[in-house]
Amino acid sequence: MTRKTSIRPPDIPSRSFTLTTERLMLISAQRIYRAWTKEFDIWFAAPGTLMMEGEVNTPFFFETRFENQRHPHYGRFVRLRRNRLVEMTWVTGEGGTGGAETLLTVELAPREKGTMLRLTHAGFTSEESMKRHEAAWPTVLEQMEKRLSGSQRAKR
Repeated sequence: MTRKTSIRPPDIPSRSFTLTTERLMLISAQRIYRAWTKEFDIWFAAPGTLMMEGEVNTPFFFETRFENQRHPHYGRFVRLRRNRLVEMTWVTGEGGTGGAETLLTVELAPREKGTMLRLTHAGFTSEESMKRHEAAWPTVLEQMEKRLSGSQRAKR
């Protein structure tokens, strides 16, 4: 007998620290969606550390490395709308979310030349944690665009 597990968003209503950032990416919505659901190791995760299926209610894990330190990232997919929406929980340790399960929502809107990406990260337990992420996400998205653009050219 198999038990069905319900999809539950993180319990964040009492945590009011939220950030939003937007970036016009010169990449298709399809390519960005795939990068967020299957290919974190092309643009964000340290090589060889990604475990990700990209399906609702499945967990993921990867590491980033910065200044010879490893930073584990955990979560699970909450909602997916192909080429339009990725919603996932996001848990990191000290210097990140401090172990709190936060909610990361990536909305993709196709444009004539690329995709408008809107990233909302909610549920931080402190303003300090939110501000660190608010400073980091624009740099991460810039890196994403560079790496995905490079990998697109390499596949041609």
